[in-house]
Amino acid sequence: MQRLVREIISELGEDADREGLRRTPERVARAFEFFASGYGVDVESLVKDAKFSLEANHMILVRNIEIYSLCEHHLLPFFGRCHIGYVPDKTVCGVSKLARIADAYARRLQIQERMTDQVAGSIMELIKPKGVGVVIEARHLCMMMRGVEKQNSVMVTSAVLGSFRESHATRTEFLSLIDRAPP
Repeated sequence: MQRLVREIISELGEDADREGLRRTPERVARAFEFFASGYGVDVESLVKDAKFSLEANHMILVRNIEIYSLCEHHLLPFFGRCHIGYVPDKTVCGVSKLARIADAYARRLQIQERMTDQVAGSIMELIKPKGVGVVIEARHLCMMMRGVEKQNSVMVTSAVLGSFRESHATRTEFLSLIDRAPP
């Protein structure tokens, strides 16, 4: 990867050997390894030891989980917030694991629409709740710093499964809870 980054720098008309760029290929390679670290995450093992029995039928919600990803079309970042809610069916999950699931899918070459579905589908499969809802709000640098250059645009995607899809009341409760001001 370092060789390729060096070639890109040269193709841009820069001297890859000048002081400020000499170590850039190494730094970029390490950065991209981190940005794509989600490919190496086994999402099932994330929650394996963090599932707990609980007789509850109330909504559990984690909101404002920061996410950072790379647009698969331009390799430019998109970033924002992920909100996850679910209604358990005898099993709850450690709260940090929900954020780790979001990170596992964000740290891949991605489109926001797919990532939203992947997070919701994983939670549905791994925790087996009555329902799950995921909303992601993100700013895309591929839309802000190039192309249409719309600085204030925010993309919002949602995925609702199970009771969140079937029950208008559950879906409405979820959406109203994520729209509240922080404590």
